[in-house]
Amino acid sequence: MCGIVGIVSTSNVNQSLYDALTVLQHRGQDAAGIVTFQDERFYLRKDNGLVRDVFHTRHMHRLVGNVGIGHVRYPTAGSASSAESQPFYVNSPYGITLAHNGNLTNVDELSRDLFRTDLRHINTNSDSEVLLNVFAHELQKLGKLDPTKDDIFSAVSAVHQRCAGAYAVIAMITGHGIVGFRDPNGIRPVCYGERTDESGRKEYMIASESVA
Repeated sequence: MCGIVGIVSTSNVNQSLYDALTVLQHRGQDAAGIVTFQDERFYLRKDNGLVRDVFHTRHMHRLVGNVGIGHVRYPTAGSASSAESQPFYVNSPYGITLAHNGNLTNVDELSRDLFRTDLRHINTNSDSEVLLNVFAHELQKLGKLDPTKDDIFSAVSAVHQRCAGAYAVIAMITGHGIVGFRDPNGIRPVCYGERTDESGRKEYMIASESVA
């Protein structure tokens, strides 16, 4: 069990992500991570430990941007290494970060296919990194510099075809925003919300639990 959260806002999301992870702390106490996006760059902080121990003032100042995702980890696959804390990142295509809650039951088969067929290297024992690379490969197969939302949803459908198990995912794609999805059976919990700020602009959030 892990906790995931993603926010698209009209102001900096670092504090909101921190607060969300704090109330999702019961879903994972081994590691925590936040990544934000601004000016074509990702800003990432993650490490082993509780939310309050991983993020200090100096880290929060660096997590700039109005879009971001966060994760608290309870390791059900892989090891306790800080290298397996999330979110994970791949630079191709576009630049994608991903936070994941769940388990892939065909992770060994997927890892072999990613290396032998998709020519992608997996650097950890985490099934979350496998899922990220499957999603990234399906996006790359489209061969588009500027994919539409339908293209992105098509890549999600391809993930559903390849990945077996229970999973809830939030991914951030450079220049496009955030996408959230679950396995076809909806086994892992995730909820979606929106609100309007004082100027009338919409803000959006995806999280493992409504308490966030």
